[in-house]
Amino acid sequence: MPLSPSILSVLSEDLLVRVYGFLDPPCRKKWRLVSKEFHRVDSLSRTSIRILRVEFLPALLSNYPHLSSLDLSVCPKLDDDVVLRLASYGAVSIKSLNLSRATALRARGLETLARLCRGLERVDVSHCWGFGDREAAALSVAAGLREVRLDKCLSLSDVGLARIVLGCSNLSKISLKWCMEISDLGIDLLCKKCKDLKSLDVSYLKITNDSIRSIALLPKLEVLEMVNCPLVDDDGLQYLENGCPSLQEIDVTRCERVSLSGVVSIVRGHPDLQHLKASHCVSEVSLSFLHNIKALKHLKTLWIDGARVSDSSLLTLSSSCRPLTDIGVSKCVGVTDIGITGLARNCINLKTLNLACCGFVTDAAISAVAQSCRNLETLKLESCHMITEKGLQSLGCYSKHLQELDLTDCYGVNDRGLEYISKCSNLLRLKLGLCTNISDKGMFHIGSKCSKLLELDLYRCGGFGDDGLAAISRGCKSLNRLIISYCGELTDTGVEQIRQLEHLSHLELRGLKNITGAGLAAVACGCKKLDYLDLKKCENIDDSGFWALAYFARNLRQINLCYCSVSDTALCMLMSNLSRVQDVDLVNLNRVTVEGSEFALRACCNRLKKLKLFAPLRFLLSSELLEMLHARGCRIRWD
Repeated sequence: MPLSPSILSVLSEDLLVRVYGFLDPPCRKKWRLVSKEFHRVDSLSRTSIRILRVEFLPALLSNYPHLSSLDLSVCPKLDDDVVLRLASYGAVSIKSLNLSRATALRARGLETLARLCRGLERVDVSHCWGFGDREAAALSVAAGLREVRLDKCLSLSDVGLARIVLGCSNLSKISLKWCMEISDLGIDLLCKKCKDLKSLDVSYLKITNDSIRSIALLPKLEVLEMVNCPLVDDDGLQYLENGCPSLQEIDVTRCERVSLSGVVSIVRGHPDLQHLKASHCVSEVSLSFLHNIKALKHLKTLWIDGARVSDSSLLTLSSSCRPLTDIGVSKCVGVTDIGITGLARNCINLKTLNLACCGFVTDAAISAVAQSCRNLETLKLESCHMITEKGLQSLGCYSKHLQELDLTDCYGVNDRGLEYISKCSNLLRLKLGLCTNISDKGMFHIGSKCSKLLELDLYRCGGFGDDGLAAISRGCKSLNRLIISYCGELTDTGVEQIRQLEHLSHLELRGLKNITGAGLAAVACGCKKLDYLDLKKCENIDDSGFWALAYFARNLRQINLCYCSVSDTALCMLMSNLSRVQDVDLVNLNRVTVEGSEFALRACCNRLKKLKLFAPLRFLLSSELLEMLHARGCRIRWD
């Protein structure tokens, strides 16, 4: 009897493409396995891809002809030779290229990529330790660049920045965070040549007021990030008062020479400012500040963490800035229930509230926030020791949109409190570190009702054990980040249940002395997506666990084995088999010899980017190996 045609066969390609557009990434993976037609729709519709193994790149570029965004940041073996081989396949239509942490890529490879991707508009080379002036000159070949991210390119100087600026004059966004060799000279040239800049990040640079004077001349600048610029003071910020007419967002957090006077000058000159971040530089919220901030009718974000704030000041502030959706008052002296209650009643559209280390805030304030701010999504209450189950009850009743809750070091949180929190069914991130009064009972509530949870932090929560962890593993199937370090009651029985978390990518088991190789083997077998694993001070894991890890955990990129009982053989097998590992901590491995360390490092030296080793090994490992690691762009920290 002939098979009847599938109902899907009557759907046109246009309809299938529209359906495909509504799917999230995990569903799209399943979609392309259904049929050849579905696979073809996926091939024609996909515009972005993240490559894990660079050897598959030519085939993927061929299969997905409409790719515009390519992420190579997790490819462990990306270097100039690989790029030169790719060039033989011809030009590609990539507009966005992520090369973050591609430490082995040098000028020759970068220039090849820039010429290969003719329509390139966005490049990220952040955390590339070897990126210097020659590499900047190579990148400048891509004249159409509009966005460049250069965070922590420590070898980049004003000369290299000048090459990028002169070659890519249409830049609209650039980030120079932690580029410590950049000075006023480079910033001045950038501002003169790139008049279309809309976003600029100069955080942590040792620039002076002269740079701020140059920045103030940018007519289209909308976002200025200058966190922890130690040489900029109030005089520098005064240049901004009459400059940057399009400015909408500024961050002067931890600029130690900036005071309230400088912040006021920014406020005074930009009535359309929407985001003001001045944490840990404003000592006190004064009448002058309150008077000027009234003019900011569109202010949505205000961070004044670390300032002295009275209840009356907070009430005046909130009544003047009713559109606020994000406010940070962590570590603010003087914050009490009166001020927070007034804030909640005035700013009913709040989505993010940071009250960390506000020790005088009690359940009354949290109840007021929960009842008034029904759209609250993020609430940070770290070290608010007066919060108890009563405040959490209000959150459970009214905060139905809550996605992130930080209760770290809130020792008033107990099992009843977790029962109330579990009613926040949209919770995605929950931090309970150092909450010592919770037990398995509380974990049952979280596991049974918070099925959408993505991140859970239980650092040093010594009151819960195997049954609680099993409940979390059964109920929170979407977890991708789990921290259970120093939870001393946990054994193999509980840890083995983690294997049910198929989406888990980040796992911290530090200091769990009761787990053995059997527990680790179960985790390795079940959590195939694991890319970060912390096993520091897990002293009772034997080689059987490490063998299983070497065989099953092929996606691991970062691992901490400090103080573990791994042997020479197991370590060599790990470093050889984990083909994507890039960041390894290997301090105080008592069962590993110098020869074992040498062999293990040789097995993975062509893909390591960061390495932490026991200090005496600096004089015991071969100079050839160390030179090889350095040539590949690996940064070694000797501990």
